[in-house]
Amino acid sequence: MVKTGLEVLLTERLDLLKGKRVAVIANPSSVNSELDHIVDLFHRHPDIRLMTIMGPQHGARGETQDNMIEWEDYRDPVTGLPVYSLYGKTRKPTPHMLKDVDTLVFDVQDVGARYYTFVYTMALAMEACGELGLEFVVLDRPNPIGGVQVEGPVLNPAFRSFVGLFPLAIRHGLTVGELARYFSGECGVKCRLEVVPMKGWHRDMFFEDTELPWIPPSPNIPTVESAVVYPGLCLLEGTNVSEGRGTTRPFEMSGAPWVNPDHLAKKLNCMQLPGVKFRPIHYIPTFHKWNGSIIGGVQIHVLDRHSFKPFSTGLALTMAYREQGPGEFQWKEPPYEYEYDKLPIDILLGNGKIREEIEQGESLEQIEAGWQEELQAFGRKRQRYLLY
Repeated sequence: MVKTGLEVLLTERLDLLKGKRVAVIANPSSVNSELDHIVDLFHRHPDIRLMTIMGPQHGARGETQDNMIEWEDYRDPVTGLPVYSLYGKTRKPTPHMLKDVDTLVFDVQDVGARYYTFVYTMALAMEACGELGLEFVVLDRPNPIGGVQVEGPVLNPAFRSFVGLFPLAIRHGLTVGELARYFSGECGVKCRLEVVPMKGWHRDMFFEDTELPWIPPSPNIPTVESAVVYPGLCLLEGTNVSEGRGTTRPFEMSGAPWVNPDHLAKKLNCMQLPGVKFRPIHYIPTFHKWNGSIIGGVQIHVLDRHSFKPFSTGLALTMAYREQGPGEFQWKEPPYEYEYDKLPIDILLGNGKIREEIEQGESLEQIEAGWQEELQAFGRKRQRYLLY
């Protein structure tokens, strides 16, 4: 079994916290292999002086179900400690939040896609610690979709947002600890950084290979399967197509009222995209887009994770939905994740070029070819920051 950075810290690296006032950034995924939460472990540990709790999007306890719902500070009913929101009035820890702190610890499960806001909460917290001269400790966790494959365009800095602050490929193939090192080494996010690596993790592992318990890192990533498809299917957040929120299989299911499921599934299966098959479906979302309406779409079934290309598959699916509803399909309008001017699809893609190529009718193969050079350059850069 893999040992996370949390477990390594508590058994081998307590020197990082002894005699210091500690704050943690945590959420429901911040547990050890016995399902004990980091806040409880730190609070009752005789050598750790826990002062403050902070939480990212969806809350420190996972309270907010949907995306883009802000939450407020409160006092933790179990420990009595203050809990500060990093997805509300601020996304960066303030000097007030850190006034009684020497060391800030980050321990949150990522999903391996550039859009996931938790890693930018980490980057902004690193920045805050750098400004105040505090230590920042990252407890590493597995990339649940593996650390080998990288895919998709690299962010154009002109399109930076809270779903992409730095030049990363959409499927970046890094752990949170490696991302922290990358942010420090490549992106100018300077602080007194310490990464506590895992033990037993290998880059070709998917999450089930670790034998660790899966805790949904956010409410709409309930399974490893949803994490596997997320780097591509999240693109639908930039459209008026349902990405499956309000169902039991978010991101695996998608659809819209104008869609003929059989025609769509046949078209996509004829493309012979690697490692995947599409099944026609109807469903009624219980919340979010098309709430209460019967819609048609597809469920994506990944048959071979190693050959599956989630981003290209999500792009193909987005293009197919657009073709099926030329008068119905729409790009979502801003605001989206604190961006009020640029289209959500553009900040998700990290550029405006790919949307324009879709609108001009370019093929998936032509569009894929356009990001290969920048992806290779990113692949070379990321090698410097690998821990495993």
